[in-house]
Amino acid sequence: MFNMKTDTNYYQERNLKNLDKIDALLDELPYFCEDFFRGVETRTSTLTRLNYCYDLRIFFDFLVKKKFRGKEVRDLTLEDLDSVTETDLEIFLSYLSNYRFGEKRLSCDERAKARKLSTVRSMFKYFFNKGLIEVNNTAKVATPKLHEKEIIRLENNEVSSLLDTAEFGSGLSKHAIGYHDKTKIRDTAILTLFLGTGIRISELVGLDNESIDFSNNSFIVTRKGGNHAILYFSEEVGDALAAYLAQKEQDPKIPNGENALFLSLQYRRITVRAVENLVKKYAKIVSPLKKITPHKLRSTYGTALYRETGDIYIVADVLGHKDVNTTRKHYAAITEDKRRSVASKVKLHKSDEDE
Repeated sequence: MFNMKTDTNYYQERNLKNLDKIDALLDELPYFCEDFFRGVETRTSTLTRLNYCYDLRIFFDFLVKKKFRGKEVRDLTLEDLDSVTETDLEIFLSYLSNYRFGEKRLSCDERAKARKLSTVRSMFKYFFNKGLIEVNNTAKVATPKLHEKEIIRLENNEVSSLLDTAEFGSGLSKHAIGYHDKTKIRDTAILTLFLGTGIRISELVGLDNESIDFSNNSFIVTRKGGNHAILYFSEEVGDALAAYLAQKEQDPKIPNGENALFLSLQYRRITVRAVENLVKKYAKIVSPLKKITPHKLRSTYGTALYRETGDIYIVADVLGHKDVNTTRKHYAAITEDKRRSVASKVKLHKSDEDE
């Protein structure tokens, strides 16, 4: 039986941390932003609102530097917002190519620009619909054109090599080898879970011991938006998870009451950063020219599933995509394989055997 209680506690703690960060950032934003964040609270996650804070902080910093010189961000008013023109917004997008925030010099690519514009649009739309500003010029600004990114994924031989590297440690530095005996079973289980289920990194670190149901070869995850979903895994994934749980049962150092499935060397729930680092550590040995991240392992699984099933809808469902077009956009490149495979099917000169 699944136990959602501990899993829920993890996400509650994460949300509380996000809310603390949002409260701190709101102190740096104009007073009216509190109304906006309260208005969108019921339809956005805490992580979305935290990203809104970061984006708006940059937007308002731009306004006081380029349009309302001499004003402080906290002193900006809704009347100031109402005076922001289409040209101001286009200048903002250009500004994002090379700007300073505090002591840092930063730049945004087209996707980061599009996200920031989307955040600004959400805020303007909120106040326009409330009748608190008279115009919404964000609707007149074109979203930066997004070029399709090449899907980076591991090929079949690279998947096998990655798992072998995690299990046996070949190619690791002397420093890394020192820790390998302690982490190899855990790391193999993590990589196998990514490659065998397409789980998101946030879902993986949120797993608890009770999340796994070996009687049905399944586990429960909390997906984006807080919804729970049951994912199924193969015997190969089950064996890796079982080996890791068996190791944990023999470890007397695990604190009582620690329910997290994957633990750090400090016997606390493993962090997103730690998982990213371990994936990078093994992947750069196996495929040094590819920048492999946990999300790329998810893409590797999605690609393999699509190749096996040819069903974009089942891939979307398993990966937790709300819109199948998201899945199609990411995995349509697989049709290149099909085009290559049929290239030699049409014969221009028939041989004697063909007649």
